[in-house]
Amino acid sequence: MKTTSTNHTIGRREFLQATSAGAGSLLFATGAVASEAKTSITIEKPFHGAILNRRHGSEVTGGLRIPVSGTAPADVAVSVNGTKATRNGTAFSTEIVLRDKETDIVAVARGSSEKQESRVRVVWDRHSVPRYHFSLDDNSFFLRDIAQKKYASLFDCFYLKMLRRFHEKYKTKFVLNIYFTTADGFSLRDFPDRYKAEWQDNADWLQLAFHAHANEPARPYQDAPPEKLIADLKQVNEQIVRFAGEEVCSPPTNLHWAMCRPSAFKPLNEQGVRVLSGYFRQIGGKWDINYRIDGTRSDYISQHDMLKDFDSGIIFTNDDIVCNSVPVHQIAETLVPLAENPNRAEIMLLLTHEQYFWPFYKNYIPDHEERLEVALRLVTERGYKPVFFHEGLLGGAE
Repeated sequence: MKTTSTNHTIGRREFLQATSAGAGSLLFATGAVASEAKTSITIEKPFHGAILNRRHGSEVTGGLRIPVSGTAPADVAVSVNGTKATRNGTAFSTEIVLRDKETDIVAVARGSSEKQESRVRVVWDRHSVPRYHFSLDDNSFFLRDIAQKKYASLFDCFYLKMLRRFHEKYKTKFVLNIYFTTADGFSLRDFPDRYKAEWQDNADWLQLAFHAHANEPARPYQDAPPEKLIADLKQVNEQIVRFAGEEVCSPPTNLHWAMCRPSAFKPLNEQGVRVLSGYFRQIGGKWDINYRIDGTRSDYISQHDMLKDFDSGIIFTNDDIVCNSVPVHQIAETLVPLAENPNRAEIMLLLTHEQYFWPFYKNYIPDHEERLEVALRLVTERGYKPVFFHEGLLGGAE
């Protein structure tokens, strides 16, 4: 994804500064909206697709007790998964226990003449622990550098040497999201396979993943047919396997500009994609950098970090910080409030972009490495575990 430094005015950096999380009326699994609550039953909490952990309820033997609430006609009895709900005017509430990885929650209203119901499905993150995933987008320069200079080791390249230092110090795992080609004609076909053993020796913490065919054009998959996206993904994966091995080839979690047609979700899942991350912000009154997901779900993700799309099997997550867009002195004030918010605290998604590390790049950031250090130190000190989101349930045990 294309961003800028402090002194320039294009790309995602200004997008981030201009955006603000918006709130919209919530549309739930029943299709009802708040204005219809008096005449039909609607589960309002939890949200359809919510991923719940111990922060959202109370742990009991073999389960998680969570609150369920919503609205229904005032003169009817309501039960939720067979448990009678408390009524207060048009509101209803009760508690149920989740015991399976996925649970259908069914609220039933029984009046004198008809039966109504509302359904949502939620995911229980049974073994959840605080954890973080670190992605680096827009990678191409380091591959070109290694190929051209023919280093004895991958880690003779300052960029990978830096990442290895962070791994040794903080145990961080990194996914480098790469392009197939660069503007000067370099492509992955030009990268040698002589480092294959070294890639594989470090696969437990360093992975490569598809990002896009190239940096330009911007938003390459926003309106592209799914076939184009999948073809580009396969082309990159083929080269990663050739020069680094299957162990190093990770399913992508970040598509370039985080935009694609929703019709691409299932095909992506069929290619092993389990998580897609984006900004889920509003600009000019419209949701953007959100994989073209509807506003209701985008709003939820912006406030809760994660949501499962059951139709495709993909979990959508919210980037918590983009290090190249946040000065050193603002990193703590960006991350600490998230770590203290029960709806945002359990997972952290740290993100930055490769190009800002290189002095020849027009928007080079001299303290870029320091920004990563500050962010990594903060999450480490707060007990977050480094993971790959594509493994298990967002990097945790399932």
